[in-house]
Amino acid sequence: MLKKAGIVAALIAIAAWGLYQFAGLRVTLDGSGIWPRFVSREPDYDLLDADRARQRELPLPTPAVSADSPQPRVTPAPGTEPAHVEHKEATTPPDRPTVEGTGARGRGYWPDFRGPNRDGRYDETTIRTDWPKDGLPRLWKQPIGLGYGSFVVAGRRAFTIEQRRGQEVVAAYDVETGRELWTHGWDGEFAESMGGDGPRATPTYHDGRIYALGALGELRCLNAPDGELVWRRNILSDNDAPNLSWGMAAAPLIVDDKVIVLPGGPHGKSVVAYRRTDGEPVWKSLDDPQAYASPMLVTIGGVRQILIVSATRAAGLTSDQGTLLWEYPWVTDMGISVAQPLLLGNDRVFLSAGYGHGAAVFEVTRAADRFTTRTVWENTRMKNKFTSSVLYQGYIYGLDEAILACLDAATGELKWKGGRYGYGQVLLSGDHLVVLAEDGAVALVRATPERHDEVAKFSAIAGKTWNHPVIADGRLLVRNLREMAAFDIRPR
Repeated sequence: MLKKAGIVAALIAIAAWGLYQFAGLRVTLDGSGIWPRFVSREPDYDLLDADRARQRELPLPTPAVSADSPQPRVTPAPGTEPAHVEHKEATTPPDRPTVEGTGARGRGYWPDFRGPNRDGRYDETTIRTDWPKDGLPRLWKQPIGLGYGSFVVAGRRAFTIEQRRGQEVVAAYDVETGRELWTHGWDGEFAESMGGDGPRATPTYHDGRIYALGALGELRCLNAPDGELVWRRNILSDNDAPNLSWGMAAAPLIVDDKVIVLPGGPHGKSVVAYRRTDGEPVWKSLDDPQAYASPMLVTIGGVRQILIVSATRAAGLTSDQGTLLWEYPWVTDMGISVAQPLLLGNDRVFLSAGYGHGAAVFEVTRAADRFTTRTVWENTRMKNKFTSSVLYQGYIYGLDEAILACLDAATGELKWKGGRYGYGQVLLSGDHLVVLAEDGAVALVRATPERHDEVAKFSAIAGKTWNHPVIADGRLLVRNLREMAAFDIRPR
């Protein structure tokens, strides 16, 4: 019996190797961790090139203006004009903690990873909650290059980073039509057989410029209107830092006149601030090996600070010099921390990690100029693997590995667990969750501690989808390793 099992295992391994070598496919497990599936090693670049060549034959859309100015309506592609609806302003939830965003706000503005405050909330307008049975109205869908970065949106333009053959490419798209407006690329190709190839970090928009970080450490500042290079650095070679196993993934953070990045270099070069106007170093701090979570600008204990999660701890740093204010031990399997920290009020922080690790809430207390931390609760009820949780009215909603769950933020008590979405992503809008599942489906779920209540679900894009969704001015943008699409999520 054991001999037969060994022969079967060997045949499966040979078949997987053959698919990988000759068909461009590899075997991976879905979000359940049980069922195998075949995924392509690379996109169809010929299809991508043909699509962009077709777009170049079309007239350019009306130029977008600054995100801080009144936004004109851009004429969409034929047949995709959505019905006119009244713009409804959303209200900010009263329990929202103090998290600072990037720059001033405006219509159609999503300048940062997971939103203006990096907390996965969309509160620019209300969204549609009576979704049609066949899904939200689609504005467009088209091919895209490899990568796990999300979009940032400003001035009716969506910016992302993707792999196109041997280059990492920053691209600007018209939100209404999907029309590619400009690209800026450089030689570089990050390949990783388990997770997938391509850049990871979402670009950041600030004051008319894009700050993009490639998986190999290339940091570039570009003019948002035309993609022209302003300055460049390589944060790994600059700081004698080795790359992470799964590449640089932390989105650059703008703090005043600085851009904060996490190269993970030794000898005080783990967290680095460059001057955002010209790329000159401002300060360097800590010795931590880094992880995959992005830095955040927050206020804790009445002090404005940079919150990071490295491979060994969470920490707060002063924004002006990078001085360590406090730390909280957070050691995970292989140093893999991907989930963003979540502020619960202005003195408590929620952390989560996958691979069986679990979650914890700790409290930061300030006495004069000294900070201390203590654990409030910890358990294994919320294991964010490649995703991050959101907070609504005292409850935490997120993916416990591949299943959606709700926890009481004060106690860690599990309220419910249900709905298999794989290793997808979660956004909060009003009293609903927008869940982008690992298979490319989009679901609408009520944010209630009572039960898992899925209102609607439809297939948006095809293939493995680990990228974060975006909502800006009532447009839902999604992408993965092969496709990108936009949907009208404005209320009717």
